[in-house]
Amino acid sequence: MKNFASLAAAAALAANGVSAHYIFQQFNDFAPFEYVRQNTNYNSPVTDLTSNDLRCNVGADGASTETTEVAAGQEFTFTLDTPVYHQGPISIYMSKAPGAASEYDGSGEWFKIKDFAPDFSSGQAVWDMSGSYSYTIPTCIEDGEYLLRIQSLAIHNPWPSGIPQFYVSCAQVKVSGGSGTYNPETALIPGAFKETDPGYTANIYSNFNSYTVPGPAPMAC
Repeated sequence: MKNFASLAAAAALAANGVSAHYIFQQFNDFAPFEYVRQNTNYNSPVTDLTSNDLRCNVGADGASTETTEVAAGQEFTFTLDTPVYHQGPISIYMSKAPGAASEYDGSGEWFKIKDFAPDFSSGQAVWDMSGSYSYTIPTCIEDGEYLLRIQSLAIHNPWPSGIPQFYVSCAQVKVSGGSGTYNPETALIPGAFKETDPGYTANIYSNFNSYTVPGPAPMAC
């Protein structure tokens, strides 16, 4: 019955067009898109695994975005225009800019700091589909300017009959107080996600009792 309800809800949302989509638009308590790069595709997803738009979204320009100062160990929050509708993991990545974050295109290495994965403890998958997501800046990263990227990978339309959807946004931050002792697993974007990843091809409506989030493992200090 739960799977039927999920399918019915997904169909209803699809019928409502853009209302079924969402965008991470706010960093901490600041104004929408003050420190988050603003995209140009409204709240539509990115689906091309080879596209540079997977980094920070379509048309997301750093030059028109401010950079905010954060301390290593400080909590931060991303807030959406509407709560997440689609089942799938939420992941948070960082990439250190070679100079100013506003001038960085995200072509360097990315490391993951957090996954919000499904909880199977009740015997079925429970996803964290919220209106905001919080975590902390790792204490062991280097000081400097970063792109701080949040990603919702929506897998409600299972591959290959459907195409998983990436809802992504990047905040621009300047980190201070880090120890610089980190040594994370890194990946390039695009390149971190593949059509063969179990977390990309998963069918949440059939024998779904475990899940591996795509991309590198979250770092630990």
